[in-house]
Amino acid sequence: MSHSHNHTHNHKDLKGQKLLISIVLNIVITVAQVVGGLISGSLSLLSDALHNFSDVLSLIVSYVASKLTKKKASINKTFGYKRAEILAAFINASTLIIVAVILIKEAIERFQNPQVIDSQLVIWLALLAILGNGLSVLLLRKDSKHNINMRSAYLHLLTDMLASVAVLVGGLLMTYYQLFWVDSLLTLLIALYLIWVGYDLLKTSTKMLMLFTPEHINIKDVVRVVNKLPKVNKLHHVHIWNLSDDELHLEAHLDLTEDISTTEFNALLVDIETILHDEFNINHVTIQPEFNKEDPKEVIVQD
Repeated sequence: MSHSHNHTHNHKDLKGQKLLISIVLNIVITVAQVVGGLISGSLSLLSDALHNFSDVLSLIVSYVASKLTKKKASINKTFGYKRAEILAAFINASTLIIVAVILIKEAIERFQNPQVIDSQLVIWLALLAILGNGLSVLLLRKDSKHNINMRSAYLHLLTDMLASVAVLVGGLLMTYYQLFWVDSLLTLLIALYLIWVGYDLLKTSTKMLMLFTPEHINIKDVVRVVNKLPKVNKLHHVHIWNLSDDELHLEAHLDLTEDISTTEFNALLVDIETILHDEFNINHVTIQPEFNKEDPKEVIVQD
């Protein structure tokens, strides 16, 4: 059984710092909004505070996960904590949806019993939240494109910023037009948006946790490319999965056309690793060489 690594390690310390700044900003916003929501009687402000509080929790989860990911592998943790970030994304996506359901329930109740709201306070606190979350969104934006954990934290903050914009609009409409029902309507719209965003992230993180083949990989193409190499008869019994966001594994059996030496196999393995890395971004390859071995030769074999 041969084994290879082709890892790229980038410095992720900055990620942790950015998350910490975002956590502090969000704690300030949450406290301000809870106090303001209770004083003004604004449900959309309280719902925004609840969402902000879920941000604080999700950012803490993301921060802990990004720290854990750096821990070294050990005898009883052979992969280390590399899957911590996927787990964090799954937890964050779930909380987004749970918060959304709570908001929908609150909004419907408030539709039935509208209340007068101190909209001036709502406006100022919404502005504070937009500034705080806007800064956090800018901090995490770059990392969110390459890392599912940072993407989950980023989405929490982005939806929160949009929610605060909605609260601000609501505050202005309440101040100038006395449209107090707007508060409930905005709460409902924010909640529906959360479900939409949360579902997509939940689906992606679930697929990774279940070790499904990544969507951008076509296993038939992988097999076709390897089968073209000299001395290869058939790549079969294939598994491809994401261990973490930046680590893609392939494990397979390789049926050979002749009984080659270990040295020859090593040379062939280098070719396979190079092709898989260059064409499919697979950076961890484990291959079991076989010659005239009696076993199922299907591409996918149920163990």
